[in-house]
Amino acid sequence: MKGNSKRQMADIPAGAYNPLEFAVTRQAQSTVDMVKEAISHNQTLLAFQPVMRTSAQHQVGFYEGLIRVLDPTGRVIPAGDFMNKIEDTETGREIDVLALRHGLNNLRKNRALRLSINMSARSIGYKPWMNCLNRFLNETPELGERLILEITEASAMMVPELVTSFIHRLQQKGICFAMDHFGSGSMTIRYFKDFDFDILKIDGQFIRGISKCPDLLALTRALHAIAQELGMLTVAESVETVDDAAVVTQIGIDCLQGYYFAAPTTQPDWLRPPKTERRA
Repeated sequence: MKGNSKRQMADIPAGAYNPLEFAVTRQAQSTVDMVKEAISHNQTLLAFQPVMRTSAQHQVGFYEGLIRVLDPTGRVIPAGDFMNKIEDTETGREIDVLALRHGLNNLRKNRALRLSINMSARSIGYKPWMNCLNRFLNETPELGERLILEITEASAMMVPELVTSFIHRLQQKGICFAMDHFGSGSMTIRYFKDFDFDILKIDGQFIRGISKCPDLLALTRALHAIAQELGMLTVAESVETVDDAAVVTQIGIDCLQGYYFAAPTTQPDWLRPPKTERRA
């Protein structure tokens, strides 16, 4: 086998083989295969992270449902470890469907829950995704009033006209829309106005360390001011320290999300089994 491998390598033209590129490609394919395997065995779930009200930081405004998959050992794999490798693929669309289905099932089971779910603009024209949403809304129309759909700035800018039409159509069903990771892409003001998002989530790169950086403070104030002018609720992402939380609160941002308040969990209160009292 080793001899064959050496001969195969010798047949490759000089400069055509890059060990680092090969390793990266191999790892990416391994990740895609792992996600496909998890989907085929129904090994997906949501992790929930609270988004807190700034005016009362002990009160949850809503939760964000973040898709997770289980690897063959049962380990929970966060979306950040695989989404960028499947975003442009059919597997990415299947993951969007599963995230939506998990989210809508939770909304149906818990009438007190308000939940945001991430989606790609690519899924707007994906029939299984729309079929899933329409089926739940037809069966339980009130779900729309408690559902928030999050689309990243970069994803929205791929097909802005399609996203704009999609938002306006589904807002009539009571669904709210959040622009996720605002400030991380190349949004133009014209499209930003046309989108008519309900919620603006300011990217964590502007929030982490804001208490020690005047430049971040100025930029975040500017982003918040734009949202205010357009009547949008604002959320600061990646709030990780008490000092950053205090500064963001002072700016007037409406909601805070980050590890300072809670990490995402697959076992939120409403999914935990009730505690049984011990008998004396």
